[in-house]
Amino acid sequence: MATSVRLDDEFVENAKIHSSASFRTVPKQIEHWAKIGQIAEENPDLTYEFIRDALLATEAVNSGHVTKYERRTKRKSD
Repeated sequence: MATSVRLDDEFVENAKIHSSASFRTVPKQIEHWAKIGQIAEENPDLTYEFIRDALLATEAVNSGHVTKYERRTKRKSD
């Protein structure tokens, strides 16, 4: 469900700059920031870099851009 929200003009202008650099629409950029903020509030011990990397990894899995890990060396117990 889409909802209209009034936002500060300066905030929207800043979102436009970031959205352009990230190849997102302005609404998607704001959603991205909101998601990061929500995760940060729920997990105050996580760094921004960890949150960003976790979101990237999740997207890689969801889009099928990962391969199964296969051990190349034998374990000493084998």
